[in-house]
Amino acid sequence: MDRTRFAPDRGLTTRMVATMFMIGLLYVVFVGVLLALLRGAWPLILIVAGGLFVAQFWFSDRIAAFSMGAREVTPEQAPELHGVVDRICALADMPKPRVAIADSDVPNAFATGRNEKAALVCATTGLLRRLEPEELEGVIAHELSHVAHRDVAVMTIASFLGVLAGVVTRIGLWGGLGRNSRDPGTAIVVILIPLVSALVYCVSFLLTRMLSRYRELSADRSAALLTGRPSVLASALTKVSGQMARIPTEDLRKAEPFNAFYFVPALTGGQSLAQLLSTHPTLEQRLQQLGRISVELGRR
Repeated sequence: MDRTRFAPDRGLTTRMVATMFMIGLLYVVFVGVLLALLRGAWPLILIVAGGLFVAQFWFSDRIAAFSMGAREVTPEQAPELHGVVDRICALADMPKPRVAIADSDVPNAFATGRNEKAALVCATTGLLRRLEPEELEGVIAHELSHVAHRDVAVMTIASFLGVLAGVVTRIGLWGGLGRNSRDPGTAIVVILIPLVSALVYCVSFLLTRMLSRYRELSADRSAALLTGRPSVLASALTKVSGQMARIPTEDLRKAEPFNAFYFVPALTGGQSLAQLLSTHPTLEQRLQQLGRISVELGRR
């Protein structure tokens, strides 16, 4: 992590390294199995796997921003939002990222970018309309903490490897099995490859979910310590979470695929989803942590 005034989090760093190592190892083993089973398609598998990974790493911020409807805005177009980002960046002693707004009534915010130079922070029109200026500062501090700790890039890459496993499997099946349909071993390969692919996806899914929940708590903590106002961030969390129930189901469904990047998850099924599958800790966990930080700051 580059030097900023955001509080370092060794637990987050350890989890990011461990997650990337496990998923990377899993992915290497997966590609190795495919190469062993589909010997005739190995050039295509390597080209597709390498090409998609490089493209995702370099263009992940643009892909995410485009998918979530973000449009970059100038200080003249959004002076209030730029002012908040300027203040938090000055407080954190970090470079200012690009600033964007997403035209959505879902109150949320997110950050993307593989590093601070390529970072983008975005707030939705629904969030800007509902939060007070000090609450917005807490949310932006939370998002900029993700950028400073670089967990945005790790989450993007980690989640992509699971998707890539499915793509490479389809390419391998199309390219390697079509010419060998009369081979007695083909039936076994057709069964094994989807099973291996499913296992890779499930393991990568669970690893990214565990990292995602921890990084949200870490960002809450770092933002609260930086601004010195955990109660304001708690107010923003409570307000945004409460407003989610009033958003049309159709809008929430459009936002759900990007929950891992959002400040608060957009859920159509309420809080009944299994904690194991959640991208975020519960609201109660986040508020309890902010309450403890308030007590710590009061003692200091």
